Amino acid sequence: MGEPNVQFTNEQLKRYKRNILLDGVGAVGQAKLLQSRVLVVGAGGLGSPVSYYLAAAGIGHIGLVDGDQVDLSNLQRQIMHTTPDLGRPKIESARQKLTALNPDVQVTGYGHWLNEQNFREIIALYDLVVDGTDNFAARFLINQACVEKRKPYIFGGVLGYTGQAMTILPGQGPCLACIFRGSPPEGAPSSDKMGVLGAVPGIIGAVEAAEAVKVILGIGEPLRGRLLTFDALSMQFFTVDISRDPSCPVCGGVLS
Repeated sequence: MGEPNVQFTNEQLKRYKRNILLDGVGAVGQAKLLQSRVLVVGAGGLGSPVSYYLAAAGIGHIGLVDGDQVDLSNLQRQIMHTTPDLGRPKIESARQKLTALNPDVQVTGYGHWLNEQNFREIIALYDLVVDGTDNFAARFLINQACVEKRKPYIFGGVLGYTGQAMTILPGQGPCLACIFRGSPPEGAPSSDKMGVLGAVPGIIGAVEAAEAVKVILGIGEPLRGRLLTFDALSMQFFTVDISRDPSCPVCGGVLS
């Protein structure tokens, strides 16, 4: 992306003061955030906190992919949407909330889901992709395109009282297909059947947003090769080390 060149207004200096004070961010890092482009796939339980925190941090351009409308059943966990938004496309509801939070942020909405025809073109426009989906078919598309185009991908998932997150940096560690070879079998547990505690996607979404900011700024230790799992019932986090699979059908050949 090159060395950022942003002249801050007085309002921006006040808005981002707590960011700029941080070691590893500063004015240069904040300028980098303002010039970055992040794609969030899904504007629901995970996408809501992810998008809110990215907008608050000053990510200059947020792309949102979601083909759904706001439903009453969403409001238990999808905090970007409110009761008056029922029936609205989620990307319209999300754009309104994010630009109200931070007018610096440009929001591009894609009112459809990623598919075999469009996913590579959309992902190519962004520096980094964050997973806010609820199905593995979409995640496999994201993973495939991010590996091919060497784009960082922040994976997240929730079910019941638990959630997971991992940061995928193509060429620097395992990809999603190194862990999961295929979608869960028909009849496998899902949030539609098991439910999900509303705060869990909030916690995992916040982790994903923090990982995205770290990767953009090149600071800290991202969850590369480490699958983070959170259990709300025991209130414990633990990580499992994941190695790259040389025979992985996605990254094994592309990155060898």
